[in-house]
Amino acid sequence: MNEIIQKFVGKECIISTINSESVSVQGTITGINGGWVTVEHSGTEEMINIDYIVKIKEYPRKKKNK
Repeated sequence: MNEIIQKFVGKECIISTINSESVSVQGTITGINGGWVTVEHSGTEEMINIDYIVKIKEYPRKKKNK
């Protein structure tokens, strides 16, 4: 699982966990250490246990086609 999450380090993502029925964590993944993912959002850090992550999606950004 660490190898999969590693490709998202430094990117803004939406992380869904087992506990979150309709709530997800959004922020920039800053690191992975000892089974925990560090996510930063609005100047605060949050730690999420890797065992509870069910989905990670890179935050969609609008792309200009012009």
